[in-house]
Amino acid sequence: MATIGLDNLYYSKITEDIDGTETYAAPVKLAKAINADISIELAEAILYADDGAAVVVKEFKNGNLSLGIDDLGSTAAGDLTGAKIDDNKVLISTSEDGGTPVAIGFRAKKANGKYRYFWLYKVKFGIPATNLQTKGDSITFQTPTIEGTVMRRNKTDANGNHPWKSEVNEDDTGVAAATITSWFTEVYEPVFEEEVVITITVQPQDDTVTEGVGAELSVTATASSGTLSYQWYSNDSVVFQ
Repeated sequence: MATIGLDNLYYSKITEDIDGTETYAAPVKLAKAINADISIELAEAILYADDGAAVVVKEFKNGNLSLGIDDLGSTAAGDLTGAKIDDNKVLISTSEDGGTPVAIGFRAKKANGKYRYFWLYKVKFGIPATNLQTKGDSITFQTPTIEGTVMRRNKTDANGNHPWKSEVNEDDTGVAAATITSWFTEVYEPVFEEEVVITITVQPQDDTVTEGVGAELSVTATASSGTLSYQWYSNDSVVFQ
């Protein structure tokens, strides 16, 4: 569905462990959003066989995020670009600046009045563009634009993959209210239910007894959830299940 609005622009600072695993800080408001343009570059490979394309692989490589905002405060500029605020509270940009990646979250209003929510898990920004113009007969607003490279994160999800974006429509079937209400209180973490592995151990196995002699049979089953079933056989006939 078409979108007709954009707001709630947040960023979250990232701390990386020695192995590169990301930890996200509590999100903070970045600025008032004017526009957000995301372009994606794919890594593509085509295997040709029998005079045609037999296998086509397209994977996310990186992306570009262009944000138009009303203003970029000194604190946010420092967090995003690596500029430093000196003792007199003046923002100083140097040739050695290099901002660390951050996560970017926002939401877009859809034509039906509901919202679509986003998190980009790892974005590294460059120096923001600045447009200045003298005042003329009419008033023209000049607003900053910041551009960043969108990357996949190092931290894998439960399926062993590297997320680069999460996206949800609040009016999609099955979306929990808590998912939406907490969207900007912390960076969303993917949730996948792990496959249940059931282990059944039957003792004893292949036990032979004579008439009138007892034998003990037991079942040990371990699983977090699921339905367990088992059978005992006597001379190839089911005697208990």
